[in-house]
Amino acid sequence: MTRIFITLLTLFVTLLACTSPEARRPIKATSGSFYTESAERNRKIFEGEKSMIEALIKNDSLQEYLTSESGFWYYFNNQDTTQIKEANIGDLVTFTYNIKKLDGSTVISTTENGIISYKVDQSNQDLISGIRDGIKLLKEGETATFIFPSYKAFGYYGIEKKLGTNIPVRSTINLISINQNQNN
Repeated sequence: MTRIFITLLTLFVTLLACTSPEARRPIKATSGSFYTESAERNRKIFEGEKSMIEALIKNDSLQEYLTSESGFWYYFNNQDTTQIKEANIGDLVTFTYNIKKLDGSTVISTTENGIISYKVDQSNQDLISGIRDGIKLLKEGETATFIFPSYKAFGYYGIEKKLGTNIPVRSTINLISINQNQNN
């Protein structure tokens, strides 16, 4: 009888041990309000910058500004309508650029930057997204001036001791050459 009891007890304990583990539940669930508030704050910053940039464009009657799909404005200082070749992914481009505040004061000069070689969308250079996008709109030998809202420029971080946070910038880019990738 004891043997049957021990066998049944062992069988019962074995069956109880085979249950699947229960998932642990979080102690505290967050509502996601931080992300909602952050998105709203960024939307307000952009709207303020946009109205400031549009006022600047309205007062500049000498230039014909274009709007990019990426969310910035630009005009051509020097446009070459005979060229058809634009920079594509993987092309090696050589260019110069500067960074200025909207009031025209220089933050980083063309001389400070020097001549830049950049493999389009394939190198990890410290170029702001506005510059990377702007290069793709230019043809060899063209020069354009871009106005970037802060999210396409230096955003929340700015440039230490040169440019504060969330400040839109102006940049003139001169695309010197495009060496096409053989795969294009």
